[in-house]
Amino acid sequence: MRAFNEAFSSFSVNDLQTAKDFYGKTLGLEVSEQKEGLNLRINGSRMFIYQKDNHTPASFTILNFPVDNIDEAVDDLTKRGIRFEHYSGELQTDAKGIHRDGGMNVAWFKDPAGNFLSVIDKGV
Repeated sequence: MRAFNEAFSSFSVNDLQTAKDFYGKTLGLEVSEQKEGLNLRINGSRMFIYQKDNHTPASFTILNFPVDNIDEAVDDLTKRGIRFEHYSGELQTDAKGIHRDGGMNVAWFKDPAGNFLSVIDKGV
């Protein structure tokens, strides 16, 4: 069997231009266009974003962004217009939208296509 030297993930959106603006301008990530969609690069990791007219948002987190300080990251992203998800019950978030359980601090938000993303405090 041939060994794999590289892999990348992909996900769909319903509007490539909106996704390009969100991932490039709002989140400040490296985004490039190609005929079939968008390439998203983060420190050598690569993701492919493609348009799907009957797109259904993922019901799970498609991208996790580890951060040094989750409170600072949430504050910064909130200033950029990101709205964080708020949950109550078993999976409870605080007023900022951060789930703090002593093992992992995480805050979820959605891209314009409704896909779930998160910031995770790598200091915990």
